[in-house]
Amino acid sequence: MRRLLLPLILLAAALSGLPSAVCAAEARIKDLVDFQGVRGNDLVGYGLVVGLNGTGDSLRNSPFTEEALSNVLERLGVNVQGENFRPRNVAAVLVTAALPPFARAGSRMDVTVSAIGDAKSLLGGALVMTPLNAADGKIYAVAQGPLLAGGEAFGGESATVTRGVPTAGVIPGGARVEREVEFALAELENVQLALRDPDFTTATRIEQRINRHLGQPAAAALDPGTVRVQVPAARRGAIAGFIAEIETLAVQPDQPARVVVDQRSGTIVMGANVRISTVAVSQGNLTVRIVEAPQVSQPNPFAAGETVVVPRTGIAVERGEDRMAVVEGGTDLAALVAGLNALGIGPRDMIDILSAIKTAGALHAEFIVR
Repeated sequence: MRRLLLPLILLAAALSGLPSAVCAAEARIKDLVDFQGVRGNDLVGYGLVVGLNGTGDSLRNSPFTEEALSNVLERLGVNVQGENFRPRNVAAVLVTAALPPFARAGSRMDVTVSAIGDAKSLLGGALVMTPLNAADGKIYAVAQGPLLAGGEAFGGESATVTRGVPTAGVIPGGARVEREVEFALAELENVQLALRDPDFTTATRIEQRINRHLGQPAAAALDPGTVRVQVPAARRGAIAGFIAEIETLAVQPDQPARVVVDQRSGTIVMGANVRISTVAVSQGNLTVRIVEAPQVSQPNPFAAGETVVVPRTGIAVERGEDRMAVVEGGTDLAALVAGLNALGIGPRDMIDILSAIKTAGALHAEFIVR
């Protein structure tokens, strides 16, 4: 059974007495922008996890693990050249981390460890000292410590059970910063604000809010994604306090009219500025029922025949009452959602309805299907 035309009837009556869209809430500037120059740096390193309970790499299938282990032992004064050793308690891993902005030498940060060989689990392992490099190839931190795996794996000769992802884990505070990223914050004459969601209206509102707070035209919106703030001469000696003062200011961000649909899960997200023009919608429910009732045809006991199954198919077609309704122009998000819910329309039906309205040119919003 399938609905060919989904219901959107009596919307004009259902939406007539409903309130308009709720005004957007204000947000702090720090939640809308990133301060250019105040950013982290990604680090990566190659290392070994030891101490596994027979769940490490099989060195025959992971020769890079054997080579790395040999290099580590040689640096420690153990010569293993020519030796035939096949430990199963070692796994090769990639170590990743994000160096926080203004991190100082000696401070610690979390690292993520992921197996790159055929190890079954990293549970109970410990990461051996691993240098972490940035994009410039320099070492900025060193990671080491016991690993917290993200899952468990158990198995026998004929069955295995895996819960979570046992081949990845984290080391809280497992890396120590060895090199600092220099950034002369106190010498800045202007501060650049990069909007996370570029928008002309939002950038202009941020400019106006900062200028109103400072009492002078210190901020200027350069483009939809950048607002430049000139640091007043009296605040040059306390840039950190000046930025903290700006980032707590409240601004009402503007949102584009957008409808996002996820067909796999039936999720619909609509912005507050979605509008619908006057449109007529027809409803017609067509129900098709197909019933299979096979019958067995059996010959008489003394007849020279065979027992066969004779197909019997019953088809019934029912057409519901067709109706035409008019949705008045200017309908907003709150009224649309409340009206559709009042009519008992589910998310799956609503996706097809919105798609049809968009095709008709009556939905004034960006329609995104994922």
